[in-house]
Amino acid sequence: MSAPAGHRGGQPMEEVSDLDVAKLTGWMYANVAGFAGPLRYAKFPGGQSNPTYRIDAASGAYVLRRKPFGPLLPSAHAVDREYFLISKLHPLDFPVARPFGLCEDDTVLGSAFYVMELVEGVTYWDGSLPDKTPQERGAIYFEMCDRLAQLHNIQCERAGLGDYGKPGSYFERQVGRWTKQYRLAQTDDLPDVEKLIEWLPRTLPPQTRTSVVHGDYRIDNMIFDMEAPRVKAVLDWELSTLGDPMADFSYLLMNWMIPANGASGIGGIAGAGTGIPTIEAMVERYCAATGRDGIPDLNWYFAFGQFRLMSIVQGIKKRLLDGNASNAHAEETAARVPGLAASAWEFARKAGAS
Repeated sequence: MSAPAGHRGGQPMEEVSDLDVAKLTGWMYANVAGFAGPLRYAKFPGGQSNPTYRIDAASGAYVLRRKPFGPLLPSAHAVDREYFLISKLHPLDFPVARPFGLCEDDTVLGSAFYVMELVEGVTYWDGSLPDKTPQERGAIYFEMCDRLAQLHNIQCERAGLGDYGKPGSYFERQVGRWTKQYRLAQTDDLPDVEKLIEWLPRTLPPQTRTSVVHGDYRIDNMIFDMEAPRVKAVLDWELSTLGDPMADFSYLLMNWMIPANGASGIGGIAGAGTGIPTIEAMVERYCAATGRDGIPDLNWYFAFGQFRLMSIVQGIKKRLLDGNASNAHAEETAARVPGLAASAWEFARKAGAS
């Protein structure tokens, strides 16, 4: 079902006291145009990455995202990169929140953070969209597809994003990155993971295009208009870079492979009866919008996507064991690691692994 943006499944905001109000107020006066205090804040529920807060002040409402406190894995939780990207995308009329300011001085709140506008709208936590008509469901999914195509059609050099990612094979870098992240956070020996770490770099698909890649593009990382099938803001850019747009598109289509689960998975329910477009319809629309003749076999990409998700969840598990997880559901999430590894290897087998 739908819920106000930021409220996972209708959960209330979390009353916390982990930000220094006096220091934050001073920073807001100095860095956010038009700001007027006093302010109060609460933490958005959900999410395992960068803790996110709603700030209410005399001048209006804002959102603050910060790095977690404590020791972190290298390159993780890069709020500075996230801020830089949305500051480049916002002037292009791509749907992101307006950025107000970035603070990299840990003495203010204890970790780096940035502030952006609060975008009013709705977040759909259940990909089956049970409170929508078939026509509305189709429009929402095609809107997601169109916005992804819009992102992938941005000319990076012209947008000032030519240096946002490294040159060369995106998936080669990604396989290396998530293998390294997994090793740094590893707590168990899982045979499926070891087979994937050997197989993925041997079977890299060719990269034919380079674009901005969101890295976590799914329905619950967006804020939609309350009255229309329109994305008002795409959220959570911390995994973004320049890379192969097939990474985003295959990640989105992975939801068609996951049985409908009350979250983003919609496997088994797409079609005329529900109005949710089939994979074939999504591929046709995306290819038309991006000028592609077609897309390659998806199984390798699905295997990598599950491997990457497994590595991210392994990081959550490690933070849980270290006492540094940012969400009350971290323990439940951490238990998913073996299942994600098995799913990744099953897709690898479909792609030819043995």
